[in-house]
Amino acid sequence: MKPLDRPLVRRLFHLGALATRGMTLGVRGAAIDTDGRVCLVRHTYVGGWQLPGGGVERGETAPEAMTREFREEAEIVLDPGTALRLHGFYRNRAASRRDHVALYVAPAFRQLRAKRPDREIAACAFFPLDALPAATTRATAERLREIREGLAPTDLW
Repeated sequence: MKPLDRPLVRRLFHLGALATRGMTLGVRGAAIDTDGRVCLVRHTYVGGWQLPGGGVERGETAPEAMTREFREEAEIVLDPGTALRLHGFYRNRAASRRDHVALYVAPAFRQLRAKRPDREIAACAFFPLDALPAATTRATAERLREIREGLAPTDLW
């Protein structure tokens, strides 16, 4: 390992946090534009295209966390007077037995500007729901299929 291999250090930190924490709550959000394209992000510390999202901070509600994550990861803001719609609540089997994810759908939003890569987000883009990139994670593709086809959410992320 190089002395300053930051992506590896971030991954190790992330794995350590997963191993030592209690139950956690995360959020993910589906922002689907009027052209039927969904916003996906690629993080710097895990592989694949995923829905924007992250952890719910202490003192924050899940919708507040999702609103914050949309802004931080994709430069997306909800239209005034718009509330997020809860699609489902899942146990994240990939992270740990104690990790849960609330999935929200943004019914009306706008992107303030194109999201530029930073230390957390390697890329952010919109993709047609029926033509997701090959590197889309399994869970992301399954959740988008639920939304697109009007299916009931499963229990597992």
